Amino acid sequence: MQHMEECKPEADNELCEAEPESSKILIHLLEGNAFVWNVEDARKIREKHGLIGKLVGALVRKPQQNTRLGLPLGLLPEETRLLVEIGAATLVCGCIKEKEHADLSDLHLQDSTSFSTAVLEESSKAEGETFKRFLLNSYEEQRQLALEEKRHTLERLSESIIKGRSKQKRRHGKREEEPMESCSHGPIKELQNLEETFHFPEEAMMVQIPTARTNLHSIEEVDLCKASLDWPYAGQKKHELRFKVFRDLWQKGYYLTSGNKFGGDFLVYPGDPMRFHAHYIAICHPQDEEIPLSYIITAGRLGTNVKKTVLLCSSNEEGLVTYTSLQWSGLQ
Repeated sequence: MQHMEECKPEADNELCEAEPESSKILIHLLEGNAFVWNVEDARKIREKHGLIGKLVGALVRKPQQNTRLGLPLGLLPEETRLLVEIGAATLVCGCIKEKEHADLSDLHLQDSTSFSTAVLEESSKAEGETFKRFLLNSYEEQRQLALEEKRHTLERLSESIIKGRSKQKRRHGKREEEPMESCSHGPIKELQNLEETFHFPEEAMMVQIPTARTNLHSIEEVDLCKASLDWPYAGQKKHELRFKVFRDLWQKGYYLTSGNKFGGDFLVYPGDPMRFHAHYIAICHPQDEEIPLSYIITAGRLGTNVKKTVLLCSSNEEGLVTYTSLQWSGLQ
């Protein structure tokens, strides 16, 4: 067992400067879970801030597979808090409008679970109606564009159409019954009342697949210092320890992901996980609590089996994070 003050001899990364409000990443909270819906924000989180997250959304064209996933990007509570504290992101959650709140208050709900369910149902109805209006507006916009394109095409080809119809009539021995159409400068009959006669089928409409969720209802900013249904981590001792460890390793230049699959708190990578395997399994444990010997043996064996070093991470009252590495030395 080896005591470690630092895992990597590199200098700490400087904290990023706070970004303008207009360019901040919007992180949407839902009952303790953090999501990023905008693809550019997700790219910025990984490339600029060195945070990974996890894609949790189904692909539109292949919704029944889970090998490759898409937006939204799910963030760990520690990743979420770090982005907010460095001024790169803002936490928001959906809130009920006053009229909706008044309607729900008439239900005389008995507990918070029923209230939460009613809120979600009411929000889903509102989102459904908003999406229908979005599709209707999109159809009208595309119909207008198709109408203008049809008008320009007919105007461009009108002279050719008139000549072709005149030849066809002469071929059949018919007299010119439409002098206006026979004139090269007059409009053809298809251009008359085109607005009323033009038909644009709904099946031909292009449906946009958004990369970010539209704000279908009002949103409000969430305070990290206050515990709530959407952010229950404020003041939790375990979260505070995990965050101190996460922030310290991130400042040292490491990339971190969830360590659940290896029985730890975090997996620690020397670079982007797309290019490197994890070198460490970080396990956070309070400094003033004893660790059972069986737990240490189990963690050490696990790290050896998966070829990773186990880090026992703790923090003192001043916030200084210390690390103890576990490695099997083998039989001599």
